[in-house]
Amino acid sequence: MNDYTFGNKITALRTAAGLSQKELAAQLSVSDKAVSKWENGYAKPEVDTLKKLALYFQIGVDDLLDTAPQKKSPTITKLVITGGPCAGKSTALSHIQTAFSQYGYTVLFVAESATELITGGVAPWTCANNFEFQKNLLRLQLEKEKIYEAAAANMDCEKVLIVCDRGALDSKVYMREAEFSLMLAHLGLNEVELRDNYDCVFHLVSAAKGAQEYYTTANNAARTETLEEAAALDDKFIYAWTGHPHFRVIDNSTDFAEKINRLIAEISAYLGEPEPYEIERKFLIEYPDIASLESNPKCKKVEIIQTYLTPEQEGDELRIRQRGENGNYIYFKTLKRKVSGAKRVEIEHRLSKEEYLALLMRADTGCHQIRKNRYCLTYNNQYFEIDVYPFWSDKAICEIELKSEDERIDFPPMLHIIKEVTDDEAYKNASLAKGMPTAESKS
Repeated sequence: MNDYTFGNKITALRTAAGLSQKELAAQLSVSDKAVSKWENGYAKPEVDTLKKLALYFQIGVDDLLDTAPQKKSPTITKLVITGGPCAGKSTALSHIQTAFSQYGYTVLFVAESATELITGGVAPWTCANNFEFQKNLLRLQLEKEKIYEAAAANMDCEKVLIVCDRGALDSKVYMREAEFSLMLAHLGLNEVELRDNYDCVFHLVSAAKGAQEYYTTANNAARTETLEEAAALDDKFIYAWTGHPHFRVIDNSTDFAEKINRLIAEISAYLGEPEPYEIERKFLIEYPDIASLESNPKCKKVEIIQTYLTPEQEGDELRIRQRGENGNYIYFKTLKRKVSGAKRVEIEHRLSKEEYLALLMRADTGCHQIRKNRYCLTYNNQYFEIDVYPFWSDKAICEIELKSEDERIDFPPMLHIIKEVTDDEAYKNASLAKGMPTAESKS
């Protein structure tokens, strides 16, 4: 039987070295016909020639002969469970383990770094100052995440879920804005990368907001906040993470058991278990008060450049996106496929800058790039995305992702709805990119 796999390996090594078959043959003191037979799978070198071949290409003989396919790396998803004091994170983590192990995930947990440090004697009141404590905390958090990601990449499984008990941006809650920015500068980091380095973020609302009778400091030695302080901190955590592309707030509108069930349902929806559905509603609104949005601590501005690619299947929407602010960006590739009404299958993954730039060469020439400012606004525990386009001066688009198609939407009073356009093709980004006349390109 011809060994095409071995032959392909020799061809790849030779080509990478920039050699012809004749030139490689000369290096090994064999005929070019011999090299041709190896590469076509008709023969293999003798042992002595194999050793010369391995030496020439600077690899081991075992590596040269090992032509078995490489083990596929697992799919890794990294999420954050954050929240105010006494929000139920510990219970949530145990439920996540049970729920997603059943879906075939290997579930890894990155323990809360602040609690580790404080119970170990490293605290804001034992360090030189809070700045030094938060800097050490952030360094520990990031290093732990790197270790877990490296371990996950080499695991013999298909899917890994890394669950972080709090994330890198939680430090922002305990620092002034200027102080936090200074710390990032010292560490050579930026807020966009810290925030969006996670695939999704889930905030559990503190019992201090809506379930006060259950608030306690007895089950966490590092928790010292009063009821009022806990409620204020909870708001700050929400504001710190606002701007993330997949941020969800799980409130206390139900009993605790149902609160945990809602969290599991939100994580399942993001992971696409059993299927990657996105339920999104879209509304045409009057042009918003930009100054009001930008001064609102519950709102975060994000700059977006969206480019459409030619899809492989008719009816699909394939796009790449640059997302960030102040010169700091991350990149995504997204495939959307409509199922019915507001429900779509959405598959998204992160790109490196190099991958993003390469995919730009595959842009659909029938579409313009879409540039917009997105204002991410948290209101009554719902997450609104307000898209302001440079070609409109009297209107904008507001989107919200929901858990179900009949979920009630509580719109912020500052938004004035013109009409719902969820199923209106004229107001989809893909249509705006094509300049459809039914969606006026100018006001």
